Amino acid sequence: MVKVLAALAIVLLFVVIHWINPMLLPHIAGLLSRGDIRETADYIASFGPWAVLFSFLLTLFVNALGFPPAIIFSTANTLIFGIAAGIFLAVTAETVGVAISFLLLRFFFRDAAEAIIRKSKTLSSIDKYSGRRGFVVMLIARMVPYFPSILLNALGALSAMKFRDYLIASFVGKFPSTGIEAIIGHDTITHQEDPTRLITVCVIAVFLMLGAWIYERRAANHAPDKSAPH
Repeated sequence: MVKVLAALAIVLLFVVIHWINPMLLPHIAGLLSRGDIRETADYIASFGPWAVLFSFLLTLFVNALGFPPAIIFSTANTLIFGIAAGIFLAVTAETVGVAISFLLLRFFFRDAAEAIIRKSKTLSSIDKYSGRRGFVVMLIARMVPYFPSILLNALGALSAMKFRDYLIASFVGKFPSTGIEAIIGHDTITHQEDPTRLITVCVIAVFLMLGAWIYERRAANHAPDKSAPH
């Protein structure tokens, strides 16, 4: 009953949004279908002083759903607010969005996933492993540019990973991946020929991924339980 009421509340949210502004959702859907980043940036900027809040909520919403790719909004943010501010806004909004997605997916589907996991020793082993090593695995996965967010949201929510680990790993991991995506999009649209900042972000991302991978290998090798998958 609680899950049914929660699902109805989500539907009601869309109804209220449509009632307040009937053109909002169709217009956003049109922007997404066209994939025009400049047009998206102009639309967000048209909200004036409310553009930051609107962009935050829009990016949050897309990441909570897990699709379409958030690069559309992260790049639009850099065009409106600048590289540093745009990336920070995008990462913060994306992290809140994937956190909401995690909580909803875990609330609705974790019980069913646990019932399936208990029937398989392999799945049970992987599930226990995600509870112990989930932070580093999620951190590395979030650092990979263009990786489908909806897949990571589902893997995190349906596993035994702690919400705190998921949240921190997502926030930290999204900086290099979102930075790379947004800078590539921004520089392509603005015809920026100097690759210095893109190279810098890529190098930082590689070092972060290598550091996280080395830490994970060492932690796994020193773990008392050697039966967990590596």
